[in-house]
Amino acid sequence: MTMATQNKKSVLGRGLGALIPSGSPKEMSVRRDHGASEAGEKGTLANIDIAKVRPNPYQPRTDFDKDALEELTRSIVEKGVIQPITVRRADSGYEMITGERRLRAAHAARLKQIPAYIITVDSDEEMLEMALIENIQREHLNPVEVAMGYQRLMQDCHLSTEEIAERVGKERSTVTNFIRLLKLPVKIQEGLRKDLIQMGHARALINLPNEKTQLRLYEKIVDGGLSVRKVEDLVKAFAKRAVKHAHKTQTETNSSTSSVEEKLRQYLGTKVAVHAKENGRGEIVIEYYSLEDLDRLIELFAAAEKNF
Repeated sequence: MTMATQNKKSVLGRGLGALIPSGSPKEMSVRRDHGASEAGEKGTLANIDIAKVRPNPYQPRTDFDKDALEELTRSIVEKGVIQPITVRRADSGYEMITGERRLRAAHAARLKQIPAYIITVDSDEEMLEMALIENIQREHLNPVEVAMGYQRLMQDCHLSTEEIAERVGKERSTVTNFIRLLKLPVKIQEGLRKDLIQMGHARALINLPNEKTQLRLYEKIVDGGLSVRKVEDLVKAFAKRAVKHAHKTQTETNSSTSSVEEKLRQYLGTKVAVHAKENGRGEIVIEYYSLEDLDRLIELFAAAEKNF
């Protein structure tokens, strides 16, 4: 393992600690950033020009509540930006890592500068992982955004569910349950984004067998205000009915195949087995015990063909 790899793992493994240098903003001296002369410095806390900050191309957050942004803007007008944003140097300016909501509110408050931690990030992969983990750990994301964040950590950063769980301080099962949300229909995911349903509702809906059934129950949840417990009970009841129906269908199929087997045995004078498969398909196995017996069966088939 190279030194660069060791450094990367130590940074990313600490989660939020990698994004915020030791000491609070009040304990650290905030100074005007002078750009390239400090390019090699890590963990610099400085006032930077807002106009020079570019959005994070890996921002996992897509929903920004308008009322919450207005409230934050009023707070910034009154008290200033209390928690610095985190950026990395890029070209002649900066690239946002975390704190986009604060940056947007600072823009709205017509600030020219904003306090920022300027840290060194060696790769775009690191950038993505830090942005995702920071947002997830701070619980700024809705469940669908968290799920999409976990999925991007798996696909773009090549992390396993175990590694993701370790980095964000969650159980592996929690990470898996979030990722499963992305299997739900888009309409249900939007409902989860907009707080029309809760995470518990969504987890229950995942267990239904198809999209049509999921959407039907989703509409009942939204229209009737069904509780998570009620939805869980409905899903369990549906599963029981499905098992009962499958058993009944299998019993009927077995009865039907037994009848066909008996008729073929009588006509062919040998052992016959009918094996039913899914979608109405199956196979018929006819046994013979010698070449003479095979010739006899062929003659029976030929005679039967003439009758059609």
